[in-house]
Amino acid sequence: MSKYIKYEHWDGYPPVWVKESLKGQHREYCLCWSCKRFYPDDRETNCRIANLVFSVCVQAGLTLPVWECPNFKEKP
Repeated sequence: MSKYIKYEHWDGYPPVWVKESLKGQHREYCLCWSCKRFYPDDRETNCRIANLVFSVCVQAGLTLPVWECPNFKEKP
């Protein structure tokens, strides 16, 4: 059984809880990181859904992987 741990993920936010076995794994599981429409360093070009998810993450201090998306286009 996995343990839960608390650590500082975002600067300026309170520490967050995570299942220890999943810490740092969000990019591996998040559909966005394999999508042609994902430009995390360019908010103007980035997918509008990815921008919404990112906005929620920043506002609430969360990390949310996307598992399903209607706009997904696989990178070659």
